[in-house]
Amino acid sequence: MINKQNLWFITLFSLILVLGIYYVSMGDETISVLAGDNDVSEVVEVSESDVIVALQVEDDESVLEEMQEYQNILLDTEATIEEKNDAYNALQALSNTQSECEKIEKLILDEYKYDNFVKIEGDTISIVIAASEHNTEIANKIIRSVQNLYDTQKYITVKFE
Repeated sequence: MINKQNLWFITLFSLILVLGIYYVSMGDETISVLAGDNDVSEVVEVSESDVIVALQVEDDESVLEEMQEYQNILLDTEATIEEKNDAYNALQALSNTQSECEKIEKLILDEYKYDNFVKIEGDTISIVIAASEHNTEIANKIIRSVQNLYDTQKYITVKFE
């Protein structure tokens, strides 16, 4: 079993990691807005990578909420051993899913040079590519590359934003 000290370390480390990634991925314009050095007369343009960053932040927040729920179950003194085991297994599954997403994102970035966002829910893998042109040939190649990572059939969708 995980003791409380290790659980708190994992919780705080994951929070710091997500906030660090969010800060690093922010552009100079966003940082200047947060610092208060902005000009109201400027027009804000949304690029493809901004959509990807927004999806990643939203997903990270939902993952953190799920992790918090499972960690609360693990720390609950009134929870049964079975509930704690289920929560621990769910935390491990969540961690495995996140690592699979990162592996697929890296594969697409390395092979096809596209910024992307990957969401895995069961047998469904949703991929959002940061590109203005919708290319079905590239989408098919990406689907084949991702499917080659798995032994079982997955339902893979590719969307261009």
